[in-house]
Amino acid sequence: MKIMFIGDVVGSPGRMAVRELLPPLIAKKKIDFVIANCENVAAGFGVTRKVVDELYQSRVDALTSGNHIWNKKEVLDFIGDDEKLLRPANYPAAAPGVGAVVLPAKTGELIAILNLAGRVFMHPSDCPFATARQKVAELRARTKVIIVDMHAEATSEKRALGWYLDGQVSAVVGTHTHVQTADEEILPQGTAYISDAGMTGPFDSVIGVKKEAVIERFLTQMPNKFELAKDDIRMQGVILEIDSASGRAQSIERFSLKLKDS
Repeated sequence: MKIMFIGDVVGSPGRMAVRELLPPLIAKKKIDFVIANCENVAAGFGVTRKVVDELYQSRVDALTSGNHIWNKKEVLDFIGDDEKLLRPANYPAAAPGVGAVVLPAKTGELIAILNLAGRVFMHPSDCPFATARQKVAELRARTKVIIVDMHAEATSEKRALGWYLDGQVSAVVGTHTHVQTADEEILPQGTAYISDAGMTGPFDSVIGVKKEAVIERFLTQMPNKFELAKDDIRMQGVILEIDSASGRAQSIERFSLKLKDS
């Protein structure tokens, strides 16, 4: 089974990249299921019903998120009704939505997706390690194919979770930093790992934002308006090949595709 994970989709440039680059890549690589992190998809911060539907129409099957999931308040109106849109599972139980789901792939086989948030340099949340252990045990009762999105700042926290879950899940994919790492590997017990899947959006930028505004912020330490950049649009992520019977990863392949004329 082949599963694609798309790194953080940023604003309209990211959505354009998904819309134009994803369908041909699905056909070329014979992808069975597509996951994308969407927490930055609505103008760079949060999600709306319209942009979520746009990603589904672009052939994304499930969406993970992170610390910006609540930035657009309208998400509260629909996240509870959309099981394919996840918020971190280690957020308080009273928060709307769910942090894990089991869905069928095109082959009919079941895929579990677990969304977690880190705690190092991030907003307070429950322990992602304890939450992962509990949720993975529940998910493994239904399927051995489990993909974890670890939305975290610190590489050490992501890496530690990869080792902690080695042999229990099919893949631990890091998100949040918007910079694709080159440390993809299969851990000894069969779990695929990468510290960050990268970003889908404008690369003539500082992680998606116009570089001039970010440089000004660093130089002056004064608040200013961040606007999304528009040029050098790319789609990044990983393609995972998973043995559906055992849940073990057979390969993990990074990709970075540029949208022509961007």
